[in-house]
Amino acid sequence: MDVVVWITAASLAAWLWLLLCQGFFWRTDLRLPPRTEPGSWPDVCIVVPARDEAEVLPDSLPSLLAQDYPGRAEIFLVDDGSSDGTGEVARTLSERFGGLPLTVDSPGEPPAGWTGKLWAVRHGIGLARARDPEFLLLTDADIAHEPDSLRELVAAARTGGFDLVSQMARLRVESVWERLVVPAFVYFFAQLYPFRWITRQGARTAAAAGGCVLLRTEAAERARIPDAIRQAVIDDVSLARAVKRSGGRIWLGLAERVDSVRPYPRLADLWRMVSRSAYAQLRHNPLVLLATVLGLALVYLVPPAALFVGLFADSAPAALLGALAWAVMAGTYIPMLRYYRQTLWLAPLLPFTALLYLLMTVDSAVQHYRGQGAAWKGRTYAAPDRG
Repeated sequence: MDVVVWITAASLAAWLWLLLCQGFFWRTDLRLPPRTEPGSWPDVCIVVPARDEAEVLPDSLPSLLAQDYPGRAEIFLVDDGSSDGTGEVARTLSERFGGLPLTVDSPGEPPAGWTGKLWAVRHGIGLARARDPEFLLLTDADIAHEPDSLRELVAAARTGGFDLVSQMARLRVESVWERLVVPAFVYFFAQLYPFRWITRQGARTAAAAGGCVLLRTEAAERARIPDAIRQAVIDDVSLARAVKRSGGRIWLGLAERVDSVRPYPRLADLWRMVSRSAYAQLRHNPLVLLATVLGLALVYLVPPAALFVGLFADSAPAALLGALAWAVMAGTYIPMLRYYRQTLWLAPLLPFTALLYLLMTVDSAVQHYRGQGAAWKGRTYAAPDRG
């Protein structure tokens, strides 16, 4: 039992460090920064890469068409080789709802060395360049925006002098599996990339949420976006890093009025969403994978295991340390559950959810070594050549 006690003590120490020293990642109060409306509103082009999105466009595209923006804004939807009539659906919605001008175009199949989404983004930025906008809004086809979303993003960027302002869209949480897995997805993301560190000048941490990124055109050109990240599977984080490395100021926080309408009703849907890029996040490094698995086990699985082992083996120290670590863990998860308006009874289940993510990460590595790579909507991407 001495070994169990020491391992559990290490887990508790890890949680105390995460609680106090990891950028207060568990707090959910970082929203759009203070802002005032500019004297003149800059031109903005909205770029929407879309592949087989006919099902979700009726719930998302009208919200972009209806943006209440005082300046000039235009939408470029790039149909990335869809087979479900995405482009026609977009044109029909534009005719029905009116609003901002919409251009639908297709770049053809991506050349070698490009992911499909970034090739579509490149095409959309190329179309937008003819309008010479000050800002680009890069937003996914499943993201619905409140009417003042673009207005608030531009005001925040202008007021704060930011080159990139990104909001983590509120993901859908309706099915049982969505309620169990989705809030944890954002919680784990914030743990890896504490939002407060991202905004801090001089800090190395950089990340964005690809569903909603307002990017200054000048900063995109300076950072060579998207060419510099053309092979990136996790494109939002790579984009933010490129902008920050080139001297840009970036901001990331949680959204209140930007929502994803994409459903993930089954565990299999969520599993594919995570496993398609989890090993890419670890840079396809088996040693990093091993460290990640051991770290997840120590931090998330040891506390409940130690509590139950301590109770059954009559070891008060193991049970007490396990209970304390589990309590800190659950406590840090509560703000995210409140943000997602979920029952707080899900907080003690975080170890089970973490186990699912551990298995998804291992499965991502297995897929990689089977030669399947990162797969998304019928395309498979090999690991970038490090040579």
